[in-house]
Amino acid sequence: MSFLEKAWVKKAGWLILLWPVSVVFQILAKARRKKQQSVSAAPADSGKVPLLVIGNISIGGTGKTPLIIALSSLLKEAGFTPGVISRGYGGTAANYPMQVDEFSKVSESGDEAFLIAEKTGCPVVVDPDRCMALKCLHENFKVDVVLSDDGLQHYNLHRDIEIAVVDGQRLFGNGFCLPAGPLREPISRLKEVDHLVMNGPAAEELESLKAASIMELKPRSLVNLHSGEKRPFSGAPFNIGNTIQAISALGNPQRFYDSLAGLPYQLETYSFPDHHAFSPSDFEQRGIDEHQPVVMTEKDAVKCREFTRPNYWYLAVDIKLDDKFTEQLIKQIKQFG
Repeated sequence: MSFLEKAWVKKAGWLILLWPVSVVFQILAKARRKKQQSVSAAPADSGKVPLLVIGNISIGGTGKTPLIIALSSLLKEAGFTPGVISRGYGGTAANYPMQVDEFSKVSESGDEAFLIAEKTGCPVVVDPDRCMALKCLHENFKVDVVLSDDGLQHYNLHRDIEIAVVDGQRLFGNGFCLPAGPLREPISRLKEVDHLVMNGPAAEELESLKAASIMELKPRSLVNLHSGEKRPFSGAPFNIGNTIQAISALGNPQRFYDSLAGLPYQLETYSFPDHHAFSPSDFEQRGIDEHQPVVMTEKDAVKCREFTRPNYWYLAVDIKLDDKFTEQLIKQIKQFG
């Protein structure tokens, strides 16, 4: 976590000095949004295919990826054929748009896009210009609903339904926009979205979150990255060592660490920058013990497959969405048919 991020979390008083810059940021962001919205239009070849933007108003991870994975499965069960577009954050593809599948390199597609493609089986296209990603998706795949991974502030992208995700633990930090705080847009922006989803219960009651539905991520099992062996999460699943070495490259690693804290092991944590591209040297330089289990999230695990070892595990989770939210969303999507 950077110095500035730590200050946002602690709500450091000196951040008020950056408030004038935040005001300018908000004005420019609002002007940019208004300008882009005036020219935004659905692609001519999209027909009546609804586009759902799943995003957030704060920087860092809030839980967009698990929500997209859960919604993709839900839409398939409801008889839809969903497709996904993404910026492909952390990826460095030689050419865009890039179609992502099980043969793609994580280093090119980005960890989130690769995991979404692998977990959902849906067509996934990445491009920093999401409009180009959307065009490519429609030209190459027959889909009847599109999910955009992030893009709430990508206003030149036409959207039919907006879903904002909020991290229940971190909420909105000190409530300021960048750079005085972690917000890309003011909290009032949440009044304009169609649906508000909170990742876990809120750390405190806020008026702006009263309409939010809850998304729960519950640990299901621990999967060995080397062999594919699965072990129940509860109890004492490991037969080696007495310490869990938790590795993460997440926007909010504390949520992951908290989920492991209840296991009967000592917990050592090793945090890396969000979307960090892991290499063997990362583990060597941090002194990771090969005789103790290493546990990571599934998103981080896809970046460690090429150099995995027998003591590498990832945490598989179940994603539970609020029934009222999903029923309303399905009904809303069907109106475009």
